[in-house]
Amino acid sequence: MSMAAELDTAAGALLTVWDGARERTANRISTAQLRAVMLVERHDGINLRRLATGLDMLLSSASRLCDRLVAAGMLEREPGRADRREISLHLTAEARRLLAELRDDRRQHLAAILADMTPEAREALLRGLRAFDEAARARVVRPVSPLVPQAEEPRAEQLPDGRDAVEAASRGWVAGDASVFRTA
Repeated sequence: MSMAAELDTAAGALLTVWDGARERTANRISTAQLRAVMLVERHDGINLRRLATGLDMLLSSASRLCDRLVAAGMLEREPGRADRREISLHLTAEARRLLAELRDDRRQHLAAILADMTPEAREALLRGLRAFDEAARARVVRPVSPLVPQAEEPRAEQLPDGRDAVEAASRGWVAGDASVFRTA
């Protein structure tokens, strides 16, 4: 079995912890809504068009998703500073509480699993994950192209498989992104 295949198999338990925490919040917001909230958290002030791009959605679908998040008290809309026709999206205190709960749940489950490991195994795991993160970061010059409008629009960096970093971020983990927003 190749190293990549073994890692894929071993990572299954970690992803199960992430997915479990996400499912326990699913009664309040959907997975798509959670992805949107996490993207807004990482890019406060993002506009609707950039959110749609980051989520790989049609603009109209992203708009309806935002309508539902605003109605649920998770997002606030604010007119843009540079262009009043543009809307900036921001998290509410309720959305921040939800994300904190989600992360706390995840950490509690991880701590329980880590407690069953030897100190040496925990240290080896952490060293390995840090090295993995460092190697992944080295493969991408800029982990995520700016999703909040800039004065001059930079060209999105390409990942080795040809996708741009925004697309990769919308589909899952991006080097250096501790939130792993694909699974919350």
